[in-house]
Amino acid sequence: MLIVLMKSIKWIAISLVALAIALALLIWSITFHPPALQPEVVINQTEAPILEPGQQVKILSWNLQYMSGKNYEFWYDRLDGDGPDIRASKADIDQTFKHVAQLIIEQNPDVILLQELHDNAKRTDYEDQLQRLLTMLPDKYGNYSEAFYWQASFVPLPQIMGSVGMKLAVISKYKLGDALRHQLATIKTDLLTDQFNFRRAIQEVSLPISGGQKLTVMNTHFDAFAQGSDTMKQQVSYLERLLTDKNDNNESWMIAGDFNLLPPGQYENMDATSRSFYQPDSEFIRIYDQFNVIPSIKQANGADAKEWFTYFPNRSEVTAPDRTLDYFVYSNNMLVNKAKVLQQNTWHISDHLPMIATIQLP
Repeated sequence: MLIVLMKSIKWIAISLVALAIALALLIWSITFHPPALQPEVVINQTEAPILEPGQQVKILSWNLQYMSGKNYEFWYDRLDGDGPDIRASKADIDQTFKHVAQLIIEQNPDVILLQELHDNAKRTDYEDQLQRLLTMLPDKYGNYSEAFYWQASFVPLPQIMGSVGMKLAVISKYKLGDALRHQLATIKTDLLTDQFNFRRAIQEVSLPISGGQKLTVMNTHFDAFAQGSDTMKQQVSYLERLLTDKNDNNESWMIAGDFNLLPPGQYENMDATSRSFYQPDSEFIRIYDQFNVIPSIKQANGADAKEWFTYFPNRSEVTAPDRTLDYFVYSNNMLVNKAKVLQQNTWHISDHLPMIATIQLP
């Protein structure tokens, strides 16, 4: 009898171990585990033009909030996760696509850096939002590359319970060269939850310049909801090393995107709820100390600071953009002729406002 019992216990233990291994393999197979550096696919039109030395290049950067518009307060918009909305309606998504395409056509940028586009996400009907947007833009915007920073076939979160896909995209009138994805530090929670978390990244894409030089544009969306960890510090440290290396190599570069960090000085002017998302001393000060940043600290905190606000929180008590989270950072060998946040007729499109900068190549 004892021998039979021991055999039963043994087989139960083996079965439980096998089940745990199978579950771990399943979770790994449906989630996203990119390498530290990953080449990305570049699509170019056959006759795409090439940049010329000394040319002015207009760059637009915009977090599109997966085309959901501003009629919602999503569950994650509240620090305690109790925002009332789970997804946007198809009608609102359709309308947002129209507004985005219209603004891009009106602004006519040469290079477009987009954050927070969905692809195969249940909450936006599994659509590849980059491909849909490309069909709404003139044919000259047929050169592009993308880099995912969230992917899973299924996320067992009550507000999702399905697939997710979120990516960065670079769209250009001009020919693109190589593309590379840089993996950033991730938020650490527990072993299971970590498998389903974001894999924030920097997307790097080169544009050849006639004569053998190149312009490197980089696009990113840093972490949010990283309270209680040093994730933001780690992500800034990676950016600092990357940009320093490029300066040491005398490269022409610009990076833009949603850094989810305040410029030094804005924390003191925010309400208690807003402050809870940030550190009193912004990690981004290290970027300001070493590189050229738009907006400057003076612009971000001066009499016209509102002109540089880029974020309009999805909270019912907030009625206007109230902080700066999006930036341009650029190399010493480039001149920026103009830069601004597009405030007019944009508040209804996304929780972030688009930014425009016109640079002059060496």
